Amino acid sequence: MGKIFYILGKSSSGKDTIFQQIKNNRQLNLKTVVGYTTRPMRVGEKNGVEYYFVSPQKLEEMKDKGKIIECRGYNTVHGLWNYFTADDGQIDLDSDNNYLYIGTLESYKGMRKYYGEENVIPFYIYVEPGERLSRAVERERRQENPKYTELCRRFIADEEDFSREKILEVGIDKIYENDKLFECVNSRDVACHASTRIHIVINSALSGSRRERHPQRYS
Repeated sequence: MGKIFYILGKSSSGKDTIFQQIKNNRQLNLKTVVGYTTRPMRVGEKNGVEYYFVSPQKLEEMKDKGKIIECRGYNTVHGLWNYFTADDGQIDLDSDNNYLYIGTLESYKGMRKYYGEENVIPFYIYVEPGERLSRAVERERRQENPKYTELCRRFIADEEDFSREKILEVGIDKIYENDKLFECVNSRDVACHASTRIHIVINSALSGSRRERHPQRYS
């Protein structure tokens, strides 16, 4: 039976970059799963790559057909934005395929409930709050119409949504620190890069080994 390797973390933690690096690793040969959202596309995003960008009406149609695995709604300063995962044929755990997905703590809980705790393996990416805020501001500055108010709302919400208590509540007791992401991208010291550490764990899981290296534990 296949497994779902789940990358999760707060906004601007570098999880998207790590996701892309794991995705492009041919040795792991993981199939990616694309989620859905009703929010507008950002500069540089493409439909079907970061997300499937759909209308609220399309979301309701999929709900009526019983296709929604999990769905989260956020009341932003620009209105309600929904993010969701659909049973649309992308995942078939009865096959020999293994999958890579990216999302939030809430979406992880929904996926784990739907596919089974033993089949969804989490990798929680952590960045020191000050560094994370700096990255978020820099990213927003590059947008055609920066939404700094929404950035602040999202930053504060993440601190609550990813509280230590909520992380431990769903059984996640390891964190992958990513404070040196951009410094380490071009570094020869592969051990310092979170994506490398995650690669080691995934590769071990796929080869039937339970050995894990480098992640820190919550205590």
